[in-house]
Amino acid sequence: MEELVIRDVDVVDGSGADSYRADVVVDGGRIVSIVKEAAAAGCQRPEARRELDAEGLVLSPGFIDMHAHSDLTLLRDPDHSAKAAQGVTLEVIGQDGLSYAPVDDRTLGEVRRAIAGWNGAGDDIDFDWRSVGEYLDRLDRGIAVNAAYLVPQGTVRALAVGWDDREATEAELEHMRRLVAEGLEQGAVGMSSGLTYTPGMYAKDAELTELCRVVASYGGYYCPHHRSYGAGALQAYEEMVELTREAGCPLHLAHATMNFGVNKGKAPELLTLLDEALADGADITLDTYPYTPGCTTLVALLPSWASEGGPEQIMKRLADDDTAERIRHHMEEIGSDGSHGVPMEWETIEISGTGDPALGEYVGRTVLESARLRGESPWQVARQLLLADRLAPTILQHVGHEENVRAIMRHRVHTGGSDGILQGAKPHPRAYGTFPHYLGHYVRELGVLPLEECVAHLTSRPAARLRLPDRGLVREGYRADLVLFDPATVAAGSTYADPRVLPTGIPYVLVDGRFVMDDGRRTDVLAGRSVRRTPR
Repeated sequence: MEELVIRDVDVVDGSGADSYRADVVVDGGRIVSIVKEAAAAGCQRPEARRELDAEGLVLSPGFIDMHAHSDLTLLRDPDHSAKAAQGVTLEVIGQDGLSYAPVDDRTLGEVRRAIAGWNGAGDDIDFDWRSVGEYLDRLDRGIAVNAAYLVPQGTVRALAVGWDDREATEAELEHMRRLVAEGLEQGAVGMSSGLTYTPGMYAKDAELTELCRVVASYGGYYCPHHRSYGAGALQAYEEMVELTREAGCPLHLAHATMNFGVNKGKAPELLTLLDEALADGADITLDTYPYTPGCTTLVALLPSWASEGGPEQIMKRLADDDTAERIRHHMEEIGSDGSHGVPMEWETIEISGTGDPALGEYVGRTVLESARLRGESPWQVARQLLLADRLAPTILQHVGHEENVRAIMRHRVHTGGSDGILQGAKPHPRAYGTFPHYLGHYVRELGVLPLEECVAHLTSRPAARLRLPDRGLVREGYRADLVLFDPATVAAGSTYADPRVLPTGIPYVLVDGRFVMDDGRRTDVLAGRSVRRTPR
């Protein structure tokens, strides 16, 4: 007898087609049969060791988070309810060009410092890997949800070139090609970049094109955080489109937003650019989160020259009064490349977390608010905080536009990604709420997308980009990564004031046919594993 039958459920199968009523049978980690309208037809109904009455619930494929920052959280937090409770059954990590493989002893320490604001310092982690394959093997010991990995171009550059702002030599470029190829051979699904983060931002287009040729040869895709989301955003998007077309590499645009005042109402211009490229044969997808603020680290806003050489050099420059004044001038009067070419608007920068709990008084306030309370300038506050917290503060950037968010999420190549940073006392609510917020707020309350269409954005479209042959749809023979939710009540619980609240209306989540959420409670099941690149 099979393990599970989900009875009388409304199936939204991920294809975008209309829903239908069925009994769905799961066994051995896969969907083994789907009996449509079983009760109405009066036919023999399937039986199983467990029968789940799903009247009033929708069954869909598990949600795929195309942009996640759970690289260490998956290892340190077996519960991982932040994602499991949302219905996420697969995360794509290794984002924004910086993660923890491939590394050597030197670069591991540097990367840990550089992205402590994203993932914590990692003092509680046994870094017993160095290669991409070894990291994926570590995930295979058992994690809450599945994970796919992108080779991080910035980490690759740190390993082959260092943290200096210069062109790679031919030998260094060949070293980077080998590192990217090895990562893909070991199971990575593509390559990411963070082109406003050091050292990845120091790569010129010719260097990125050569690495993208390697990615394309393995059937992977390129996922850039491109060079600007503010001034020059459209040109930055166009740069990525042209670069990948020259390399013959599929393109997936990370958190594809149009932010800052200069881009208010300009989403249609971005979508026209993409539509023209798609019509001309380009292979492009994108992801977004359904919120207006962004989230990153405070140190990321510095000009790139101030970050050259890595974290220790940044600290030295911040400690030097003359150099710190140059940094302030670039940020406040010119608009640094780290802050997307827009002069700093300190009233939009909210501190969301610090590495040192003793600095918690800054959390939940904008830099401008803290400056007024302390009788100091915003730059004095930011500089002191970076030095005191050793570059670890995370921030929310209140620079988005609702009309842009809605327009982009409707596009036919759109997928969902949380960009969820789980560190800090008050993380962005998207980390705990992205997927139920799509379903509850934008589908049920606002009607921006029909339910069936939205589910396709969160399931089959990302599965197609990842080239997963048996995920992303409710189909016989497909893996039983499944979500059951109540379309009348599903909603994000997380808010800006209280961001770690779990969602409502998602009582059941299965990974590989095993319940990780059962009647609204997290089980102790660790059914997740690495999901590796499918060979051509």
